Amino acid sequence: MNAFSSLEKMLDPARPCFTAETAANIIQIEPDPARAERMEELAGKANEGRLSRDEESEYWSFIYAGKMMSILKLQARLFLKRQAA
Repeated sequence: MNAFSSLEKMLDPARPCFTAETAANIIQIEPDPARAERMEELAGKANEGRLSRDEESEYWSFIYAGKMMSILKLQARLFLKRQAA
């Protein structure tokens, strides 16, 4: 089991951990512009095969964080959809 499947199970829509307010706030979270710029820089270097070991670690950290935020936002949207039904 990896961190993403663990997060999905923790945020099972059948057992919501959100309130309407927290779910709405989570959906509105946007990446920090400076971090987004850094991610783009690292992505460019990755595509060219020029990442150092430290940069590769940083790049994958951004990828994992992005995946986790996507899961969290999806779960928040599902929660709000079910609340509205």
